[in-house]
Amino acid sequence: MLPTRARAATAAAFATQGLVFISLTTRLPDFADRWDLSEVALSGLLLVLVLVAGVGSVIAEKVAARRDSATLLRTGLLVMAVALPTLVLAGTQAVFVAGIVGYGFALGLVDAATNMQGVAVEHRYGRPLLPSLHGCWTLGGLVGAGITLATATLPLGATAALAVVPVTAAAAPYLPRVHTPPDPDVVLEAAAVPWRPIVLVGAAMVVFYMVDSASAAWGPLYLEDVVAAPERLVALATFPYLLASLVVRLAGDRLVATYGAVPVLRVGAVVAALALAVVVAAPTWPVAVVGFTLLGAGVAVIAPLSFSAAARIAGGDQARVDAVVARFNQFNYVGGLLGSVLTGLAGAGSLRVGFAVPMVLVLALVPLARTFAAGSGPVASPAGRAGPGTRRS
Repeated sequence: MLPTRARAATAAAFATQGLVFISLTTRLPDFADRWDLSEVALSGLLLVLVLVAGVGSVIAEKVAARRDSATLLRTGLLVMAVALPTLVLAGTQAVFVAGIVGYGFALGLVDAATNMQGVAVEHRYGRPLLPSLHGCWTLGGLVGAGITLATATLPLGATAALAVVPVTAAAAPYLPRVHTPPDPDVVLEAAAVPWRPIVLVGAAMVVFYMVDSASAAWGPLYLEDVVAAPERLVALATFPYLLASLVVRLAGDRLVATYGAVPVLRVGAVVAALALAVVVAAPTWPVAVVGFTLLGAGVAVIAPLSFSAAARIAGGDQARVDAVVARFNQFNYVGGLLGSVLTGLAGAGSLRVGFAVPMVLVLALVPLARTFAAGSGPVASPAGRAGPGTRRS
């Protein structure tokens, strides 16, 4: 029997993650104004967020040997529900930073656990599903950006009400681990996990998160400071980006099943590079919005295909796959460092320079795409067989 309830629950978890994350990043100009943060100081806070999220993902890897991803996911969502109002309603900078740290830790747990659930559900269905599941993250992000646009005139503290969303998601019926996990000391034996191809797939995910984080963290400030968009419209750096990404991700299951991962990724890389060129050269804010929109379409399926490929390459039982997915999730934060932090530092004088960096680096996806040739379908079963309906590129 297909786990339809677990698939819906996993989709809701992805949507919750996207909604909260984008609700916060589209409020970055408000946080910067409230605490009088320069671009360098804001880069420092983003660095803290990324590093703590990495810690959360490492802990998820260690816990995966003993607890299933459903437990990890619920824990992360509840921590998020506490951290969100803490950082939004903080009365002092110390409390604000504590909220950032708490949210970063939750981010790492939820990032890892949602993808563990996604890989497990995809395996049970035996066909590509991660693109559309990541599309639910994007849908949540769209709702978050829409909420920011609709509540731009309300106090920043109103965002704290969103804490009810992760609390609700924590009660969803996630997919439990069917098999008893093996001895945790042998889950990640070096000889058993083929890390070299996984690292190459991870390099592609670094590029994606570099571009995605740069857009999410600095796009609103780019519109406001560089191309003089009205303050109430700065979320347009994020909203059309997410809308285009949503359309491509929802179509991504069928695109990958029909054409394979390699051509889909290569076309997307070229589109993304052209889109960033439009952003960098934009003379006005509407032109920059067009660039961000094309960018969302270009990079949409990189992350879901990366997780699917890494899990399939890893193989083995679900406990080992979960641990590999959690470790693989670290590439997310390497990309986050490059996108959120280095884009801000390189663009300290002008964010046009900051966005020129991912414009060049995104073309690395063209040669890296061939690594996905054997990993574009769902994760293999413990016996090494692909599930029914799997298409090998």
